[in-house]
Amino acid sequence: MSGRTNTGKTAFVLAGGGSFGAIQVGMLHSLAKHGIGADMVVGSSVGAINGAFYAGTPTLKGVLRLEQIWKALHRRDVFPVTWRTLLGFLWRRDFLITHDGIRKLIDDHIPYRNLEDAKLPVHIVTTDIITGDSVVFSDGSVADAIVASTSIPGAFSPIHYRDHFLADGAVSSNTPVRIAVREGATRLIVLPTGYACATDAPPVGAVANALHALTLLIARQLVSELENLDPAIEYYVVPPLCPLVGSPYDFSRTADHIERAKAATDAWIAASGLEKRLIPHELRPHSH
Repeated sequence: MSGRTNTGKTAFVLAGGGSFGAIQVGMLHSLAKHGIGADMVVGSSVGAINGAFYAGTPTLKGVLRLEQIWKALHRRDVFPVTWRTLLGFLWRRDFLITHDGIRKLIDDHIPYRNLEDAKLPVHIVTTDIITGDSVVFSDGSVADAIVASTSIPGAFSPIHYRDHFLADGAVSSNTPVRIAVREGATRLIVLPTGYACATDAPPVGAVANALHALTLLIARQLVSELENLDPAIEYYVVPPLCPLVGSPYDFSRTADHIERAKAATDAWIAASGLEKRLIPHELRPHSH
């Protein structure tokens, strides 16, 4: 599934995190405003959506358009749970949510249909739900790749592609650092979404709890991958928001997440963040 390859390149690496993907939009805005770009994009789960959009229009103008899209999103646009879907779940007992919402977002807003047609090489990470291995899309249908990468097990049905049954990239590689290196990147700028470190109770609902658990997994997985990365690889991690409240299933805080992430990333760049190979404390276990 690999198409274009790169040597000695900078990669933007975008993690998953449900509605916390809005935080990445603020990060991208700040990076673009400061003239910081990438040679390739690697994304998983919601990071696959943001990464694919950015790869199609890798400019500040493109990021501003992405902001508009995010600010207009409601939960039902991404997770269209209705009485019909609930009854269907009880009848079929295989999945809760259809892929229609994600497919419509892709069809309406991503201006290319095949990954190899993006302006930047883009690599979308999914998981083979049988073996647990990462399966990476670098060409072919952008819709199929993103739908697979965002298919939370239990909530969405796996995507059958060739000999694989594919699900959320979060399961195998939510922040796909090693995949970026495998694709030829020697310098990584990682855009995590963080997790709700300041929430005093678990979110309400099955999907909300599943997404919250995934964001915890993301942070710990990212720390582990960076600590074990080849010392020859440069990496810089844009700090996620902290304190952060809410749920990655809640789209009501999008505008606030974007604005806070812009300001925080501006401050990080001003403090020479792109010269310091550090793992932000916000990714490690902590409380408020």
